[in-house]
Amino acid sequence: MPVLTRLIPSPVVVDIRRGALDDLSALLADQRISSNGKIAVAISGGSGLKLRDHFAPELPGADWYPVAGGTIDEAVKLADAMRGKRYDAVVALGGGKIIDVTKYAAARVGLPLVAIATNLSHDGICSPISTLDNDNGRGSYGVPTPIALVIDLDVIRDAPVRYVRSGIGDAISNLSAIADWELSHRETGEKVDGLAAAMARSAGEAVLRHPGGVGDDDFLVTLSEGLVMSGIAMSISGDSRPSSGACHEISHAFDLLFPARAASHGEQCGLGAAFAMHLRGDRDASALMVETLRRHGLPVLPEEMGFTVDEFVRAVSFAPQTRPGRFTILEHLDLSDDEIRDAYADYAKSIGS
Repeated sequence: MPVLTRLIPSPVVVDIRRGALDDLSALLADQRISSNGKIAVAISGGSGLKLRDHFAPELPGADWYPVAGGTIDEAVKLADAMRGKRYDAVVALGGGKIIDVTKYAAARVGLPLVAIATNLSHDGICSPISTLDNDNGRGSYGVPTPIALVIDLDVIRDAPVRYVRSGIGDAISNLSAIADWELSHRETGEKVDGLAAAMARSAGEAVLRHPGGVGDDDFLVTLSEGLVMSGIAMSISGDSRPSSGACHEISHAFDLLFPARAASHGEQCGLGAAFAMHLRGDRDASALMVETLRRHGLPVLPEEMGFTVDEFVRAVSFAPQTRPGRFTILEHLDLSDDEIRDAYADYAKSIGS
């Protein structure tokens, strides 16, 4: 009998609303997540500590683990601390770094993960990828998708607005990533997963064209759903291709070349996506991205992130080295530094800088 469908790894619970954390104890009592209430909770030193004080009385069977940073060493340390404790599940309570560390640690000890996002800085909140700093800079590691995801809009509103802006840039960059994927299909024959591409594109378009702002609940729900859909799209394709192209290569280049000065992930990806769209000759798409990024207070020029034009040229030139084997508009054009500089000058002029 032929296989008529495929199984898609995805959370059994996605709860995005005001007051979602009020039902946390009920969620963790779900038999699909925990049968005896023995839970490990990884928390950040900021918002996580505040939430611990609030929720500790409701979770008497939980052990709490502070996480110091987003490194592979910290993830291994967390896994070793949880090993042999017979937990039913692990809860990651914090931002992107905490969730990435805990995803890796949970995978290492074979436990399901409940992700509770305290900000919307990037699409890692629901992806099958853990991005962690290591001795060579930064690496991406395959992990299971979270079994449940909770986003409480009241908590999101308490986080610095720059985190929401970062998530906007990351979500919008999906559109550039899909364009790169389709380019690779035409030029190299790389297979495009149509369902993954459709989900990632829909997520990006929803955020790009939403008329609201960071203070609107409806917009925050759309952004949250977009980041979740981006993560599930990566689960479908089995890699980061639906949400990562030239835009992310440029962002990774900033991280590696200027680690002490890098802007947020989403700020760099948003700028990278707008510039990549310009390189493709899709000036209308680039202009719409720039308009949306500006409306939400994100940078559209390297100077707005504290980088010179020369440093931007260096980052774009180095970008293909960050993802060997990935084909994007950068690999396709294979521009020299002078050509990148000319393309940037044209981009800056076209967006009215």
